[in-house]
Amino acid sequence: MVRSLWSAATGMMAQQTAVDTISNNISNINTTGFKTSQNEFKSLLYQELQAETTSANGETKPIDSQVGLGVRSSSITTIFRQGSMLESPSASAFAIEGNGFFSVKGNDGNTYYTRNGNFNISIGRNGLELTTTEGNPVLDTRGQPIVFQGTLTASNITVTGDGEFCYLDDKGNPASMGIRIGISQFNNPAGLEKLDSSLYKVSAASGNPINEATATNIQKSTIVQGYLEGSNVQLADEMVNLIVAQRAYEANSKAITTSDTMMGQANQLKQ
Repeated sequence: MVRSLWSAATGMMAQQTAVDTISNNISNINTTGFKTSQNEFKSLLYQELQAETTSANGETKPIDSQVGLGVRSSSITTIFRQGSMLESPSASAFAIEGNGFFSVKGNDGNTYYTRNGNFNISIGRNGLELTTTEGNPVLDTRGQPIVFQGTLTASNITVTGDGEFCYLDDKGNPASMGIRIGISQFNNPAGLEKLDSSLYKVSAASGNPINEATATNIQKSTIVQGYLEGSNVQLADEMVNLIVAQRAYEANSKAITTSDTMMGQANQLKQ
């Protein structure tokens, strides 16, 4: 009986984690570049009640008796499905079509990655700089901050599909500025470590970043100016998952109540 109580308790805790994950997905449904997460479960150890043996009549019983000891959350997997394209009036808004990530330099000097292309062109020490909304520099293909030298008008800066920055001359013709926005891919993007502000950190599970500018055996991403990638959260799916998790939580709670009732009845047998 005690085993059933603990097994049901682990189920309730696992479903609570699932509800927390679903709630976070729903709360970020309007977050630019957000990727939905999915909770994964796995069973705990099994306890052997009876090994393979023979009966009193010499009949073979080849199947042993095992009982499970519950469940726990094994991982929370990020689903990097393409989000919808949302038009933006900003000339420094960029969306990625493909598997790439923008490179961003953090306050600690390390490089982080994001799908959120809601950037700003700000006045820096060396000229106009492309930064995130938090002020972190966006990096080019060489891993250096993107800085535009000279006196320029931010609205005249355009970006081609492969990330090349151009400047419109007096006749409206785009001329290359010799700067290309850095885009990286990963062999296992689900292994990236999630941070705040839609940033990701490289981990051993994700592998090293693959620079699209130098790699030749990958499918290159496309940069779309004037658009942002919306969240890939599907509200209908999340609501269904929420109902499923709630019903599973209730079922585990009912198992605890049933086990408690049976234990109470067993204690009353001696009276």
